[in-house]
Amino acid sequence: MTTPVTDDLIDQLVGLAPGSRTYAARHQREKVAAATQGSYNALFDPALPDLTLTERLLVALYASRLTPAPELAAHYRERLQQAQADAALIQVAEADEPQDAQRLNQPRLAAILSFTRTLIEKPVEGDKAALLALPAAGISTPAVVALSQLIAFLSYQVRLVAGLKAMKASEEAHA
Repeated sequence: MTTPVTDDLIDQLVGLAPGSRTYAARHQREKVAAATQGSYNALFDPALPDLTLTERLLVALYASRLTPAPELAAHYRERLQQAQADAALIQVAEADEPQDAQRLNQPRLAAILSFTRTLIEKPVEGDKAALLALPAAGISTPAVVALSQLIAFLSYQVRLVAGLKAMKASEEAHA
């Protein structure tokens, strides 16, 4: 068995502690917990090219808010504030309409958030037309790939947090 992941975001957000059944279930296959944290670390590495860290955090905030996943939204909002992101951009990510970024002269962000909304709310509409809107806004093919990977990870992260919260609540109700 491998050593448990330290500073694990999911454990922190859900409030999991060693000794609980939910923690034990999550860490039964430690490599999965480590891979989840590793994916988070890689996707939000400031050195990752093609999408800025601020853009990635705005996508994460927006996706978490749409889902909704309040713990994740609060986490990504805090990360944006720590990164000294423009408050107006944070407000756009917390609003319902990605096109609000247009009035801030941010067509790239508007396209990124629109694509995020499509994949979160109506993934079947994430077709060729939705993809082609991104290069039309000046987003490179590697950035489109990175964005798609990020949104897929966020969908997984949201579901993992929700499932673990339900497991923890059940454990606490039967304690």
